[in-house]
Amino acid sequence: MLTDYHVHLRPDGPDTPSSRYFTTTNVDRFREAASDRGVAELGVSEHVYRFVQALDVWDHEYWRDSAFDDLDAYCAFVREETDLKLGIEADFIPGREDRMANLLDGRPWDYVIGSVHFLGDDAVDYDKYDVWTRADNADKVWRRYFEVLGQAAASGMFDVMAHPDLVKVWGQTRPWPDRDLRYYYEIALEGIVEGGAAFELSTAGLRKPVGEIYPSLAFLEMLVDAGVPVALSSDAHVPEHVAHGYDQAQELLASVGVTELCVFSGRERTLVEIGPT
Repeated sequence: MLTDYHVHLRPDGPDTPSSRYFTTTNVDRFREAASDRGVAELGVSEHVYRFVQALDVWDHEYWRDSAFDDLDAYCAFVREETDLKLGIEADFIPGREDRMANLLDGRPWDYVIGSVHFLGDDAVDYDKYDVWTRADNADKVWRRYFEVLGQAAASGMFDVMAHPDLVKVWGQTRPWPDRDLRYYYEIALEGIVEGGAAFELSTAGLRKPVGEIYPSLAFLEMLVDAGVPVALSSDAHVPEHVAHGYDQAQELLASVGVTELCVFSGRERTLVEIGPT
């Protein structure tokens, strides 16, 4: 089986209202793309900050500019009008764990994806809030990113940790640490193991300046050696990106001995053999 759980029905950016993208016609476009590429389990996981309820968690400018939709209406649409698995991509905001847990609790998720995009008010992957404009050096940014990733995983709120080395997204266009990168991966590893979440093998990095899958081979090997299960996703925001780069992803997983992927239902995880439908 192949999966793609980290899928957004609409692109990022302005003028992308839910009324245009949360439709059965749009879902059919994603479902057709998934079927063409051998993906049996397709799930949607919209960004939490696109929903007004998220402003009770964090009042960042980016979230205020993005939050227009109702979270329960999204859940109802996916559950009642589609055959997609229902997920959410929820940012981890240190110090706001209780608020995020309250938002997530009581809703009928199949899975919750945890992500780290922000370090304080600065972002690792959004130009407008670029953490690198105020960073003293790459070592501090990378250390802080993996500290927060470990905290997020250890919180127990999430079923999958998204793009687990997202800090590399800009590749060599941003400062790069001098250390062996395994030093930083080790910082997060204990929290990932402790929290019990899977990690995401994401092909999205192939479409970014870094030009490689998340996580790196070295981090992937460490996670696999620690017994952390794998969820496979593309982080698609348009149908054309569903299952993008999956041939390369499967080769990478085979190279480290991974033969099974996570599937989710009602926040329960099972493992299935990797392969076409």
